[in-house]
Amino acid sequence: MNDWLRMLIRLVVSAIVLMVVAAIVPGFRSLSFTHALLAAIAIAAVSYLIETFLGKNVSPYGRGVVSFIVSAIVIYLVQFIVPGLSVSVFGAILGALVIGIVDLFVPTTLR
Repeated sequence: MNDWLRMLIRLVVSAIVLMVVAAIVPGFRSLSFTHALLAAIAIAAVSYLIETFLGKNVSPYGRGVVSFIVSAIVIYLVQFIVPGLSVSVFGAILGALVIGIVDLFVPTTLR
């Protein structure tokens, strides 16, 4: 499968997961698909920068407490980049937890 197609599928799945998280997690404002897609792109970009500077083990796609904390921080910071996304600190923590659980069952990394 083409790498661009895989990346597009990953972004769409990430956007859907963000929409579900926004619907069930307190502290997230509901997202339209467009805003969720923009948030997924922004999260991927910020995650790439973090991974580039700090290494793969610290990225939000890594496993463990440090990556959980980084995921919550990334989710919280992305609200300042994406219009329509509003999340509290508690919402970012809960969102990172839910996304981490979803990632256990539906890995979002490309192989």
